[in-house]
Amino acid sequence: MPALPTTIPHGRTARRLDWVHLPPTVRRAVERRLGSPVVDAVSQTAGFTPGLASVLTSADGSRLFLKAASLKAQSASARSYQIEARRLRELPPGTPAPRLRWIDEVDDWVILGIEHVEARAPHRPWTPSDLAAASAALVETASALTPAPGLHPETFAEAFAGFPAYWDALGHVGHAAEAAALAARYREVTAGDTLLHTDVRDDNLLVRPDGSVLVCDWNWPVVGAAWIDSLLLLLGPRGDGLDVDAHIAAHPLLADVPAEAIDIVLALVTGYYLTSAAEPVPSSSPWIREAHWWLGEVCWQWLADRRGW
Repeated sequence: MPALPTTIPHGRTARRLDWVHLPPTVRRAVERRLGSPVVDAVSQTAGFTPGLASVLTSADGSRLFLKAASLKAQSASARSYQIEARRLRELPPGTPAPRLRWIDEVDDWVILGIEHVEARAPHRPWTPSDLAAASAALVETASALTPAPGLHPETFAEAFAGFPAYWDALGHVGHAAEAAALAARYREVTAGDTLLHTDVRDDNLLVRPDGSVLVCDWNWPVVGAAWIDSLLLLLGPRGDGLDVDAHIAAHPLLADVPAEAIDIVLALVTGYYLTSAAEPVPSSSPWIREAHWWLGEVCWQWLADRRGW
């Protein structure tokens, strides 16, 4: 499977706040939670959001992963952190995800303290071993989160209701009408009672020294079919040249999913990525449009291969 070239600097795509940029009141509140002064803060540079995401080291040697965003200046990030905190609290024991230690709101800042995990991101280009480990984690996650725990968020159908319309701007693309018709059928195949992550990418996965994987950044959860996260995981590996169709054929969740259902979901997200790629580049996320373009091209080529277009 040929890889699709990319110039995206994986692991260095974010333009984030640093610990020193937080207001003194916020830093003091965090140190009170820690019970010890912060002596080191290492910003995590993966991802595409501007909120603070740093590993803090305290004077007593303990570590914590901190997220923070202002409800005034970074409202989207701050509200997504509030959602993430609620979902992390609801994850049952054994779910392969970092645990929430606490959440605080100081002035207009939302602050999350999450357990620090010694881990790395999956290698880019993706390797078969990292894909196998990430895939196993998502199978485990789907089992732990079926039925969806806690107060249910939106369904997949509700959250993605606007996605078929992205094809309206892509009429110039060959086979756009057929792809749009597929995307319009997404409600037929995405219903379920599993809590889904919906944003499964290498920068939202942690590979621990023992090879096991944790799923982090639960900012956009919905309830839907158990296999959807496992499919979305494959976009990066497919673009990096791995044979994901063979992976699907042996997958405990994906192997029995009708091919048409997979094509419908691919068409749904393809329209979103290709349309979003043409939007202006936000100053807070300089690489997000190139990432959208790359994912859109990966999805489109995969869908075209599957449909014989």
